Amino acid sequence: MPTTPPHRLVWVLDCADPERLAAFWAPLLGFEALPHSAPYSGLADPEDGSTRMLLQRVPEPKSGKNRMHLDLRVPDMAAEVDRAIGLGARVLRGPFDDEGWATTILADPEGNEFCVIVPPRDDA
Repeated sequence: MPTTPPHRLVWVLDCADPERLAAFWAPLLGFEALPHSAPYSGLADPEDGSTRMLLQRVPEPKSGKNRMHLDLRVPDMAAEVDRAIGLGARVLRGPFDDEGWATTILADPEGNEFCVIVPPRDDA
């Protein structure tokens, strides 16, 4: 019988400017900023408080494609892409059909990729 692991999920994103990226990711995800504690800026889901994202200052620049990224599943692609662009994102590719999933690949202000996706109606 599976048991619940004794941990919570926290995403950590390496970056050059945690405060700048917190100002981007917090409104994009609907998260609240936590008190800054160098070298981190933290964000938390206001609904449960346990889902978190940490933005960690690192000296080296981003190089290459992210090996892991966030997918934001939304009902309205155009509205969410416009909102992300308004916050400082840029479109890298799309929109395009990814086997029935409408997808746009974007980058945050430091170039970290994420996707905005509209799932097929039967898989929302």
